[in-house]
Amino acid sequence: MSDVKYSKEHEWIKVDGDIATIGITQHATEMLGDIVFAELPEKGSSVTKDGTAGVVESTKAASDVYTPVSGEITDTNQSIVDDPSKINQDPEGEAWFFKLKLKDKSEIDSLMNKEEYDKFAKESST
Repeated sequence: MSDVKYSKEHEWIKVDGDIATIGITQHATEMLGDIVFAELPEKGSSVTKDGTAGVVESTKAASDVYTPVSGEITDTNQSIVDDPSKINQDPEGEAWFFKLKLKDKSEIDSLMNKEEYDKFAKESST
């Protein structure tokens, strides 16, 4: 079973202990097109489940990046700010957005697994 979960806002989250790594999904990058700008939350800032935690802009549109769980930002991925095209190349790997220390692990229970997310993404794009 995969330890990656997904939100209805097209973010993915991978949890390791009490640290969660968060980014946007492949499906999100396909909907956005070529990403040209990324803005990330500030290290040390607190974020709340389903709150805005960043912004991505593409040649098509600007879109908020939400956090699927609450916590304190511990790290951000400066490489995607320096080269936003990395987000299109590896959205669910090297192009993660931020890491946070989980405030409430039970929030993860409301997120979708890969199979549920793929079904949701397919239905929401038709």
